[in-house]
Amino acid sequence: MSDQNRWRLDWPVPAPGRIARAVLKVSPATFFVDEDLGLPGFPGDIATLDAIPLGGDGEHLCLRLEKRGDNTDYVARELAALAGCRHHDVGYCGLKDRHAVTRQWFSLYRPGQEEGDRELIERISQRWTVLAGHRHARKLRRGDHQGNAFVITLTGIEGDQGAIDSALAQVRALGCPNYFGPQRFGHEGGNLDRAIAMDPRRSRSRGRRGQSAQNRDGLYFSAARSWLFNEVLAARVEQGSWLDVMAGEPDPDMATGPLWGDGGTVATEAQEILEREVVAGHPEMEKVFASTRMKPERRPLKLMPKELSWQWNDDDSLTLRFALLPGQFATAVIGSVFRLYGAGGDSGVAEDR
Repeated sequence: MSDQNRWRLDWPVPAPGRIARAVLKVSPATFFVDEDLGLPGFPGDIATLDAIPLGGDGEHLCLRLEKRGDNTDYVARELAALAGCRHHDVGYCGLKDRHAVTRQWFSLYRPGQEEGDRELIERISQRWTVLAGHRHARKLRRGDHQGNAFVITLTGIEGDQGAIDSALAQVRALGCPNYFGPQRFGHEGGNLDRAIAMDPRRSRSRGRRGQSAQNRDGLYFSAARSWLFNEVLAARVEQGSWLDVMAGEPDPDMATGPLWGDGGTVATEAQEILEREVVAGHPEMEKVFASTRMKPERRPLKLMPKELSWQWNDDDSLTLRFALLPGQFATAVIGSVFRLYGAGGDSGVAEDR
């Protein structure tokens, strides 16, 4: 395999397959993401800044922002500078892409500074729209949210409308493969290259290394196990068993796949054999987990979008609405029907989760 095509980043989907082509994110306005925090006591969106009630108690000021053209980590760093706190003291529930309009919550560690909250909000509002504010007892962390609601408009569609409607109806009824999205793996799989170049022993010395280095390593480890999951799921799709509970499935209620760790997989019997055979075909990636002390975990093979609906705007434009749980990818839903391209013709589209 050539260096340019070192990693597979395009996985198979069930029949009828990708029956159409479409452009994703022709502009940020065509990809809207609304984070559902779901914590009790948190207010909804407020029309004007002066009307925001700063209720709640705790050392963390939580703010709901609408942003366009900025990714989550950049906003977190800028918020830390505006609030005079460390970057590590800014929390959020999930990463959102810059090429979109996104609404999400951030928490700022500000113990004993309640009197200055209003002034800080006014400064932040000069950069981003502030929709709500609330004091909370703890920092927001990855996965704290209930999910994300999406409104996505595809343009430049090439394909038969009737066939597209039928394929989307199938996804609504049966779900689609729960692949990790391409952003997880970096440009042309760069995060995977960095993962196999790492010394696994570095994961044992976290206390002696900086926070930023630990975060980078965590990103690369996560990319590696996500890619292996996609490879196992792809094998199940190809054999037509991705909806079936196999012998040896750790969860008797649903079909799952491995998030690799020390010892590899907790599956047994036929499912263990399949998963180990797939991973053994990628020895460089399997070696990443030789001594990481990462506990093997599981992830459902099926993604079932909530309240999936769609509307044709014209012959080559379609708007979809649906909601996903944390850790699920919108491109897994759309990409099960469409071959997706960026506005410039690039198929390596980014993702929100």
